[in-house]
Amino acid sequence: MPEPRLHDYLNRNHITFDTIQHARTITAQETAASAHIHGHELAKTVMVKLDDRIAMVVLPASQRLHFGRLKKATGANTAGLADESEFRDLFPGCEPGAMSPFGNLYGLDVYVEDSLAEDRTIAFNAGTHTELVRMPFAEFERLVNPRRLHRVHRLGAPDDDMDSH
Repeated sequence: MPEPRLHDYLNRNHITFDTIQHARTITAQETAASAHIHGHELAKTVMVKLDDRIAMVVLPASQRLHFGRLKKATGANTAGLADESEFRDLFPGCEPGAMSPFGNLYGLDVYVEDSLAEDRTIAFNAGTHTELVRMPFAEFERLVNPRRLHRVHRLGAPDDDMDSH
């Protein structure tokens, strides 16, 4: 069963969703393989720090976030990965690194790579490293109201293009 806060929220909003059990995994690509989902169909949640605030960026598991593009798209002065110690306590009931992209349930801004909208459904961690939720993307977008970002993923640029400043 998904993390209780997420499960209750989906049920209260009458959302039809599937759960997918899979072998314990850590990386998004491992999760996609274990759940038999293509890496571009599985959404991963990346916790970022935009200036001095923590936010979520949701993008296909097969993509890597480009912090220079993220900084430009959000208008932040700095953008980088958030340290786990900065957000671990924000997600009670979730295993570290397995939080769902429902940052609105935790008072966080959520940004989503618009390429995820190309698929009718979105699959994502359900609070554990062994379970996914799959639901219509339109319902995810309606409930979370994320800000859409265009092409904030890495396109084979050199690593120094990933700079956070």
